[in-house]
Amino acid sequence: MSSFSNNKTFAAELVEEPSIMSEAAILIEESSGRVLFGKNSDEIMYPASLTKVATAIYAIEHGNLDAIVTTSEKARNVDGTRVYLEVGEQVTLKKLIQGLLINSGNDAGVAIAEYMHGTEEEFARRLTEYLKEIGLTDTNFMNPHGLFDPEHTTTARDLARLTQYAMQNEVFREIFGTTELKWDGEGWDTTIYTHHRLMLDPPYEGITGGKNGYVNQSGQTLITTAKRGDMSVIAVVLKGATQREIYNDTVTLLDYAFAHFHFASIPKGKEFPLGERIFITKEKHLFPISDGEEFKEEVTSDGLLKIENQNEEEIARYPMTELDIPEIQTTTVQESNLVVKKEESNKLNAFMIISIMMILAVIAFLKNRNRRRRRMRKF
Repeated sequence: MSSFSNNKTFAAELVEEPSIMSEAAILIEESSGRVLFGKNSDEIMYPASLTKVATAIYAIEHGNLDAIVTTSEKARNVDGTRVYLEVGEQVTLKKLIQGLLINSGNDAGVAIAEYMHGTEEEFARRLTEYLKEIGLTDTNFMNPHGLFDPEHTTTARDLARLTQYAMQNEVFREIFGTTELKWDGEGWDTTIYTHHRLMLDPPYEGITGGKNGYVNQSGQTLITTAKRGDMSVIAVVLKGATQREIYNDTVTLLDYAFAHFHFASIPKGKEFPLGERIFITKEKHLFPISDGEEFKEEVTSDGLLKIENQNEEEIARYPMTELDIPEIQTTTVQESNLVVKKEESNKLNAFMIISIMMILAVIAFLKNRNRRRRRMRKF
């Protein structure tokens, strides 16, 4: 997964910066992780039900989706939004994840936690450890659903990083983008619908998934993913005063991304010399740049390709492969030179020998001729 490059992009100097009313927000391009816009993105905030994104991807990766989970009384009686599980009701883990993400079921969250690690508390501890492992640096979760706890905190940046990671999983991506699902339960036989308004009719163009949240202390919270052409973006908005505010802010961010950014690229197999070493790109790399933005390439000593704009702000970074330059190649060249020199020396020696033999032959010929002439004079 690509690391986040900067909190505020150079694009704001070239185009009008989005005006966001919510207290914190971040907008990233998914493949590169580049931050296209940020507002208080590292401030500690309450996520509310955005927590369920973490619970879902953790359960998908660490649980058996076909496992049968039995609902406890504690899960049945949890506060807030539910999918109305009954005590003793048996549901597959995948169905609980669907109820968790699509209908924001807190009871599904508790059932998942108890299935995974026995209690909510132990689940939360393991979940927080997992989130640190995948790169979240400022997140501490105390439960699987996001109901208020003063120590249940995160940041907009961490939530964007979490969503970027989760979207790489096919099962998560499919559930996250589901707008409605037939639900046959012991206590509830219905169709559940996503609570994310931009996914409903008429949906925002290109939307691929989302999750909303609310408790009094967090205000309105929202995660949204969208794609147009090759560009996928993730918008996180926290502590909006009203639902209208968080949805307006989200549309503003998505419109900003698709209107003012396009992809530049570095081709696969491009070589970058660094002293006597040569590095090569392992694959084609696409990264977003804004209208009028330029970029340059720089190779670090540990083989990372850094892409920076004209203000020396980092856009993206990618690992490269170092080409092997075996010593045998140098030895072969040296040996070849020696062979050539020996051949040239042998040719020179042969030429000299032949020349000497020809000179001796001429001298012998001349001596013989002189002898014959002297004999002829005697007669």
